[in-house]
Amino acid sequence: MRKAAPAPRVIAVVGPTAAGKSDLGVALARRFDGEVVNADSMQLYRGMDIGTAKLTTEERGGVPHHLLDIWDVTDTANVAEYQRLARLEIDKLLAEGRTPVLVGGSGLYVRGALDVMEFPGTDPEVRARLEEEVTLRGPGALHARLAAADPEAARAILPSNGRRIVRALEVIEITGKPFTANLPGHESVYETVQIGVDVARPELDERIAQRVDRMWEAGLVDEVRRLEARGLREGITASRALGYQQVLAALAGECTEDEARAETVRATKRFARRQDSWFRRDPRVHWLSGAAADRAELPRLAQSLVERAVTA
Repeated sequence: MRKAAPAPRVIAVVGPTAAGKSDLGVALARRFDGEVVNADSMQLYRGMDIGTAKLTTEERGGVPHHLLDIWDVTDTANVAEYQRLARLEIDKLLAEGRTPVLVGGSGLYVRGALDVMEFPGTDPEVRARLEEEVTLRGPGALHARLAAADPEAARAILPSNGRRIVRALEVIEITGKPFTANLPGHESVYETVQIGVDVARPELDERIAQRVDRMWEAGLVDEVRRLEARGLREGITASRALGYQQVLAALAGECTEDEARAETVRATKRFARRQDSWFRRDPRVHWLSGAAADRAELPRLAQSLVERAVTA
């Protein structure tokens, strides 16, 4: 058995959807005697498997994965709670002498796990008023308001993501400052090497289209039907997930299934661009090519990068 190489306390694999983060995370966990800690906000939900491209047990290759399938689809996502759970897992693995490999493209969740970061409180009255407004006027109207108050936050949040728009506007109203002003500097809690998986947009767009095709072929519509029976439509966060939101609209007769499929591709491409922009702003991320031509070399290059960071 090959001896594990020295590793930093934490490895993080980040970047846009469909770039190849999950497979790289497994490879790095194997190389550095590690386990994966999920940082994809939608993979936290039980039963949301096909539409989130959750690795199967076989694809995990025997590497333990943590913080998958921990929330019901009716639960509202809470990044502060995720921060608590992620740090518990990371600290436990470190105490056992294992390497935590944080993998995911949910930027705020990655930063919540790794960085010095406190989340502003909530005001039930403000939250209720904004939620009522987003229900009556739609998320687009509130996104326009957010763009005027905090353009950087608006660029990072999809116009369809009513929950995150409401939260950003709530924080602005409570603190009197832009939502992004409440994000701290790049101060880490753990010694970490962050690896970004970089794929050029034309290739990434093609991968996204192919992934959505595979999701439909694998039974995404039936998965959504099953989750609808478990309360998905009432789930404030889960019902807005890419693919799930579009299929729910088709099941409600608001569009055809083909239209839902095409919109899932379009929305996912837009989301991938926002993910990429978020991680590009972090100077600590080391970018490696995840292009098809470089895919075979990616694990080796990532391992070398981690080893250099340890000995630097």
